[in-house]
Amino acid sequence: MPARQNLYACKERGEPVTLFSPLTLGDLTLQNRLVMAPLTRVRSGRHGVPGPLVAEHYRQRSTLGLIVSEGTYPSHAGQGFPGQPGLVTPEQIAGWREVTDAVHSEGGLIVAQVMHAGRVTHAATTGGREVVAPSAIAIDGVTRTYDGKEPYPVPRALGTDELSSVIEEFVQGSKNAIAAGFDGVELHAANGYLLHEFLSPASNRREDSYGGSPENRARFVAEVVEAVADAIGAGRVGIRISPEHNIQDALETDGDDVRATYGSLLDRISPLGLSYLSVLHKNPAGELVQDLRRAFSGPVLVNSGFGEITTREEALSIMAGGVGDAVVVGRPAIANPDLVYRWSRDLPLNAVDPSTFYSAGAEGYTDYPALQS
Repeated sequence: MPARQNLYACKERGEPVTLFSPLTLGDLTLQNRLVMAPLTRVRSGRHGVPGPLVAEHYRQRSTLGLIVSEGTYPSHAGQGFPGQPGLVTPEQIAGWREVTDAVHSEGGLIVAQVMHAGRVTHAATTGGREVVAPSAIAIDGVTRTYDGKEPYPVPRALGTDELSSVIEEFVQGSKNAIAAGFDGVELHAANGYLLHEFLSPASNRREDSYGGSPENRARFVAEVVEAVADAIGAGRVGIRISPEHNIQDALETDGDDVRATYGSLLDRISPLGLSYLSVLHKNPAGELVQDLRRAFSGPVLVNSGFGEITTREEALSIMAGGVGDAVVVGRPAIANPDLVYRWSRDLPLNAVDPSTFYSAGAEGYTDYPALQS
């Protein structure tokens, strides 16, 4: 169902569209329009296997309309962080099956965010595997590894003949997600990781058909999306983008170039009938995001917060103003497993504790209390 039909379906029945109205995303039917953002929590150990603690964390949040998992790597070379879960080994797939079963037992929906870190990693994290990227340009900064903090290395530029193998990694990771019981996948083309690195002119200095012009820089991302949609069905595939976010040196500072790049991407992927487009941008009501929304043929999820906490009032305003078809939230969902219940009744929220975002164990993960209903 196209996004405009979804947004106005309730109005046609004389019902106002709110955060708590149902929504169809491709093959999925959400009970409400609150979506849990992909949130890095690094609690899956050195082997990237989610365990019972991870299953409990996601189970607690099953009343959200849709859960997007933390970024999961589709190949060992694509791992970005110590403790990050993967979608590569049989043990990882089995661990995720426990998670998805727990979410489904509560009536929830969960998709896997498939994320290749690209140059946002280090060999001390990937088990000695080579760090790759569109171009041999390092990020200015340091990364946390199993051996402590290290400067980002200069990545090796992927050869044109290697790109089909990387596409296949995304395809296999997505197939593994479905085998693990996920309801679909979200391809991570945001926040400076591999797919975003191809889109950004700062990180993509290639001189082949995958670099240079906006159309060329969008080509690899489009080919990944097309291949994954063909493999598991477009109605189970979403994509996340973050134009102008300017994070991890994936800079996008030329407005005309941004429009041309993301316009080229949407020209390629819009006809596929994807489940959704998720846009992270500080101004979702602004001209750029709304132009992208009009260019996309399906539902558009909006996420205004990254370093900024999305409030209930902002989320309600986004829906009341027809800015997006659903609202993606991060830290409110971290601290409030019953966020839908609280926001639907305008009840107080738990305070979030950033010091526990990337620690180990239950503290700040599964011990946030829910209200008695």
